[in-house]
Amino acid sequence: MVRSGGEPMPTGRTARGAGPVRTRERFLQGETIAADVRSPILGSWQRCRSLGLSPDQTDLPFREDLDRDGRLVRAAVPVLDRLQSIFAGSQMNISVADARGAVLLRRFGEASLARTLPAIQRVPGFVFAEQYAGTNGIGLALAERRLIRVRGAEHFAERSQGSACRALPVRDPLNGRIEGVLCFGYPRGAEDPRLAAVLCRAAEAIERRLLGQSSVRERALLRAYLEARAEAAAGPHERIGVDELAPELRPRDRALLLEKATQLISAAHRAAVDFGLPDGRRVTLVSRPTTSASGVEGIAVEAVLTGPSSGPTSAEPRRAVEAGAGAPPAALPTLPTLSTVLPSGHGADLLELERPSGGPMPGRLAGPVPGQDGRGGTDGADGTGGTGGERIAAADAGGATGLPAASRPPARGLVLVGEPYVGEYALAARHRLELLSEASVRIGTTLDVRRTAEELAETAIPRLADFVTIDLAEAVLRGDKCADPHSDLQRTVVRGIRDDLPFSPPGKRIDYGPTTPQLRCLTNGQAVLEPDLKAAAGWLAQDPELTGQLLATVHSLITVPLVARGVLLGVASFYRSQDPAPFGDDDRSLAQELAGRAALSMDNARRYTHERAMVLALQRSLLPHVLPDQDAVEVAHRYLPAESDVGGDWYDVIPLSGSRVGLFVGDVVGHGMLSAATMGRLRTAARSFAELDFPPDEVLAHLDNVVGRLDREDPEAEDFGIIGASCLYAVYDPTSQQCTMARAGHPPPALVHPDGTVSFPDLPAGPPLGLGGLPFETAEVHVPEDSQLVLYTDGLIEDRHRDVDEVLDRLCGALAHPEHTPEEACQTVLDLVAPDHPYDDIALLVARTHAMGLDRIATWDLVADPALVGEVRAGAVRKLADWGLDDTVFAAELILSELVTNAVRHGAGPIRVRLLHGHNLICEVSDTSSTAPHLRRAASTDEGGRGLFLVAQVSQSWGTRYTTQGKVIWAECALAAV
Repeated sequence: MVRSGGEPMPTGRTARGAGPVRTRERFLQGETIAADVRSPILGSWQRCRSLGLSPDQTDLPFREDLDRDGRLVRAAVPVLDRLQSIFAGSQMNISVADARGAVLLRRFGEASLARTLPAIQRVPGFVFAEQYAGTNGIGLALAERRLIRVRGAEHFAERSQGSACRALPVRDPLNGRIEGVLCFGYPRGAEDPRLAAVLCRAAEAIERRLLGQSSVRERALLRAYLEARAEAAAGPHERIGVDELAPELRPRDRALLLEKATQLISAAHRAAVDFGLPDGRRVTLVSRPTTSASGVEGIAVEAVLTGPSSGPTSAEPRRAVEAGAGAPPAALPTLPTLSTVLPSGHGADLLELERPSGGPMPGRLAGPVPGQDGRGGTDGADGTGGTGGERIAAADAGGATGLPAASRPPARGLVLVGEPYVGEYALAARHRLELLSEASVRIGTTLDVRRTAEELAETAIPRLADFVTIDLAEAVLRGDKCADPHSDLQRTVVRGIRDDLPFSPPGKRIDYGPTTPQLRCLTNGQAVLEPDLKAAAGWLAQDPELTGQLLATVHSLITVPLVARGVLLGVASFYRSQDPAPFGDDDRSLAQELAGRAALSMDNARRYTHERAMVLALQRSLLPHVLPDQDAVEVAHRYLPAESDVGGDWYDVIPLSGSRVGLFVGDVVGHGMLSAATMGRLRTAARSFAELDFPPDEVLAHLDNVVGRLDREDPEAEDFGIIGASCLYAVYDPTSQQCTMARAGHPPPALVHPDGTVSFPDLPAGPPLGLGGLPFETAEVHVPEDSQLVLYTDGLIEDRHRDVDEVLDRLCGALAHPEHTPEEACQTVLDLVAPDHPYDDIALLVARTHAMGLDRIATWDLVADPALVGEVRAGAVRKLADWGLDDTVFAAELILSELVTNAVRHGAGPIRVRLLHGHNLICEVSDTSSTAPHLRRAASTDEGGRGLFLVAQVSQSWGTRYTTQGKVIWAECALAAV
């Protein structure tokens, strides 16, 4: 059983007789244990279980990008050095982590302790956020945003259950934001109630040093505010910072409060803003002018929270985490002393750690502090009467913790102080960062150059500019590099807050004059700022009439080159009209950043377009360009590549002996160059096997071997996955109107009967090509004359947004028009059935069947008698005369004489002779023997062996095909064009 971080109790056994480890086991088994474990620990366990964390996990994320010289590190190092000297010789592990849970600093009371601990407990950089490390001091302090304690089996990870820890968030005194966590770790059995007081004092010392890193003017404003509030005897619920004011607020709500406070500071006068939070509470922000003793003028913004609260007050969390689940402090057992952790005689040193002289530290309101009464103070949870803990709670609650929630006064406190101009700059900087953050999400969502340019314009309007034009080189739009973008620009995008300005429309060629900002921008590769277009003579000279109309509205311009990876793509122009303030240097920097990000996405799209065009060209070059002449079917075809990438779909039409025709459609798994190349190899192999007159099931078996061999031999297969394909092969015979089909993991064809009914023949499915070792089966279907066989790949019917049965019904409706020609049927299917944005290739083949009439077929059945050869020749001459093929009599007589003679001498009866009159004359001789003749060179002394050589000379082609009854030797003679 995998044990999860248990629900530890301080010591001993619970009222129900279950120890800490047993409580963890019960939690893992799904039992209700709310009464046996403190609520913060239980909540953390539940979050860990929902994240799927394992208590046996030993790996934690490691960050190498730590800010080794950040403000938190600079503030904490002297304090940790002092703590290390105080805890010298003990087993204390002191750490400081940042707001994301990554440990920045480590100190040890005993130097040898660092050598015995695993790396994650002694090396800075490991992240102890709750979502990675489970229930632990650092992670829980960040999650609960308050002082916490975790002991023994309360830890989620098994590795930490022999220790205990206390942790407290460290906040920026000016804005209340959590900057990090200070954590004490020590053996589980070494507990002391004074550690809470020491931890608070150390955190206060770090916070004072953080405040010292703020500007002198900021500290003066904060001091003036605190002194003014002290004189006014502010209410007991006042806090410093929005996090202290309402720790249960969601990050989005806190950010909203800070943003509105910044706006009030920027306004530079007394004002008030009232707005509501999602949980039903109301917030009123009040800005108050304040002046420091040295004359610094600024604004302090206070907040007043009213209405129902979604969580405990700021006093209640700390009491809850330290006092347990409602148990009175006096009822808890007494814990061991600090003897194994803290050397004797150092308690007073700890409690005096960096004590502020002359009053509370700036940024914290006056009030009792743990241990300040000289009695050591406790956290209540340790069973020493709760004096110190009660004082902490009373201080946090402003002395009102005994009041019911309904009668408490509204919580109020400082949110932010600052100078108006500084706030204005901060607000502008925040808006720029928000725009850049939005741009990273909105720009580059597709691999389309035009769409990426449109996303750039849509992102910039109206927060940066009122109108945006983007001109790209025509070669870039095609996916190529541009040799000279100065003379090859095309207006690609025009966007604005309205559509009535006379900018050149998209699609028009743009020629910028030598003095225009755009051409200077393209030449120098730098953004050009024209704060006042009326004074920009070069811009006015471009097109006086057009610019004169534009100047009635726009007044400021920034033009930025679109450059990525050293490739110049075009130019983007940003115009301002509604905002009376002209563009400035900050706007130019922002426009450059936006254009740089967009240019990189455009170049990615350009490179993709180029590569896709190459793959598509390869794909099309491997597909048949002109379908061969044959008598069996009238064919039309379509190939539609996927929008995102080119795949390996193919089709083919192969004339076979006996006026038959082979119809192929197939699909190689995957997309890209490898799939297209594999498709070409498979199509070549399929045509070769088909021309050998193998039946459909044998053709698929041979293709299956080819795919398996390609997968084994291809060195790229390990990177791109196993090569696989699906295929459908159908052979139609116009003399019998029979169609023999076999498929390998491919959708069955549609058969459109002459009366318009549509059906899908029931074919054995067969495994996809590449699995190997599995047989394929054939099915024979009667196909009346003027029927249509429709072969397609799965891209036509399979779509993630549509039901397959619905698509098949739509396909039947599109095909239920027997009067349509194959070309019309192809177009109708693509219009009505194909998805609007296909994510897979579509290959479509429509074949209207023809039948060879009996008046074009002549047949003779013979016994194996050489004397009958002359009768066959005479009958053939008469039939050729009836067909008007007198020019082929000599060749036909020679071919029939040789083939029939070979069948009589070397074959087995009965023998059948057949003449087929199509676009060529076909002579066939069949017998029941499976022995096939072969062409060879006869020696000068040989009496025979020259017959097949003569047949090959007078015929256009000849060959052998095997049947279930034997074989057929055939020869085809070309007919003169009429």
